[in-house]
Amino acid sequence: MRIATSTFHERALAALMARQDELSRTQNQLATGQRVQRPADDPGAAVHIQELERALSESGQYARNATAAKSRLSLEEQALSDADTLLQRVRELAVQANSDTLDAGARRVIGAELESRLAELTDLANRRDAVGEYLFAGYSTASPPFARGASGGVQYLGDAGVRYQQLGPTQRVADGHPGYDVFVDVAQGNGRFVTTANAANSGTGVIDAGAVTDPGSWTAGDYTLRFTSPGSWEIVDAGATVVASGAYTAGGAIEWPGARVVVTGQPASGDTFSLAASRREDLFTTIDRLIAAVRAPATTPAARAQVTNAVGVALTQLDRGSDHLHEIRAAVGARLASVDQADAARDDFELELKSTLSDLRDLDYAGAITRMNQQYAGLQAAQASYSRLAQLSLFDYLR
Repeated sequence: MRIATSTFHERALAALMARQDELSRTQNQLATGQRVQRPADDPGAAVHIQELERALSESGQYARNATAAKSRLSLEEQALSDADTLLQRVRELAVQANSDTLDAGARRVIGAELESRLAELTDLANRRDAVGEYLFAGYSTASPPFARGASGGVQYLGDAGVRYQQLGPTQRVADGHPGYDVFVDVAQGNGRFVTTANAANSGTGVIDAGAVTDPGSWTAGDYTLRFTSPGSWEIVDAGATVVASGAYTAGGAIEWPGARVVVTGQPASGDTFSLAASRREDLFTTIDRLIAAVRAPATTPAARAQVTNAVGVALTQLDRGSDHLHEIRAAVGARLASVDQADAARDDFELELKSTLSDLRDLDYAGAITRMNQQYAGLQAAQASYSRLAQLSLFDYLR
């Protein structure tokens, strides 16, 4: 069989290029530290590597979501702590204002500080996160959730939306609470009913927050405690039906089915107290009412009793608000704990993925260096052989 000179050179050159390509791939493997440079190197491993890399990419996104959730929840927890501290200061001011020894000037000073504390609470409720979004606005994170309305009270302008962050394929966590749940949705009074004095009372009677003593016997509803004479009382329901009555003793318990209140002082005949079913009252309204009570004139015994009743209602409501904030903080703490647990589980998962990926993709340096040396020596030998064989021709033989 005859082999043309051109064919000989083409085959020799192709063999040299193949050797050089093998050496180049080995050098690239050593440079990158990766055994699989392209699917052709190991098709089965290449498919598995793509799956592992996709899983690591998803895990990285979950990690970023967890970081964002942890940041917002930590900021919310700090805001709730600050709000609770603020309520404690407001409570201290309320206790001070409830003293009969204070004059009008001292009450004005307390009222001025309460005004500043109310403004501080509003600013706190409008606190932002690290990217400038409002913490307590629900989905409406671009605008302040709380502002003074036309009526003068602080209103919630956000929505009830709750944002969730995906922490894993089947796990997600809420990254905050809407402001309504935190600052507005606070139960009144003792949680079952709220006691208030009629503004027209002329006696010195002061009522406490009351309590439900037997939930099974108590029927929720609006009741009215009225004094028919200086020494007797009766409780009527919303239909004006008398449900209980008795003789009044200052500081003694006044009971009706399942509940009780205590009245001190001397109520006048015709004085009434509302025992209304507990509804919801925002923290801003509570402080507004306290400010109004502190600034109200207390020049007569009856007026002082009105102030004492109003401040007592505010103190009960402040305690209720503080308990409410503690419940929200507990929920935030539980969410932060779930994020930490998800982080730990994800770290373990990523470690396993990276270990498997390393086994499939990473290079055995000792074996690769040995192979490169062999390939280099083979390429040099092939080049030297070709350089000699290329000089063989009939003309060289004749010469």
